[in-house]
Amino acid sequence: MDLTQNSEKDKHDRAKKMMLWFGIISMVMTFGGLTSAYVVSKTRPDWLTDFELPGAFYWSTIIIVLSSITFILARKSILSGNRKNASAMLIGTLLLAVLFVVFQFHGFSQIISEGYYFTGSESSITTSFIYVLVLVHMAHLFAGIITLLVVIYNHFKQRYVKGQMLGIELGGTFWHFVDFMWIYLFVFLYFVK
Repeated sequence: MDLTQNSEKDKHDRAKKMMLWFGIISMVMTFGGLTSAYVVSKTRPDWLTDFELPGAFYWSTIIIVLSSITFILARKSILSGNRKNASAMLIGTLLLAVLFVVFQFHGFSQIISEGYYFTGSESSITTSFIYVLVLVHMAHLFAGIITLLVVIYNHFKQRYVKGQMLGIELGGTFWHFVDFMWIYLFVFLYFVK
């Protein structure tokens, strides 16, 4: 590969990284706006002050943190040439992602079983905000799962080796961002009542 091709590849890689970061910044702004609206709405007289997060959300937080750890371990395994371990860690990350989704829906069922709904006469502004925040995060999580599936596919096609890690780096950055956003939302909803 000559210097010109290498320079073009570097430009292409930087452009992909910048596009990801622009997307992440726009998602941060979305969640910033939603959580700001949540804070402003707390002054309403119909705001629920005694609402507790469902226990399933606590478990899903632990699961999402574990999924970030397994993704990091997968990347390290690829760099060290341990493809078998990398495969196990990537599949583990995917299974943890699915388990996270299961616990999120279980959390929603716990909220509903307590008599709190998204809309209708049994709903409140508090629970409507919680539903919107979690569902918007879930949409981003599904994008993260698709990204994870692409990373796993490319891993099995042996496209990641030391020096050619852009795909897994971009996938990891997005996955860790989605994980971080859930932790932010969980802590926010836990403390801001």
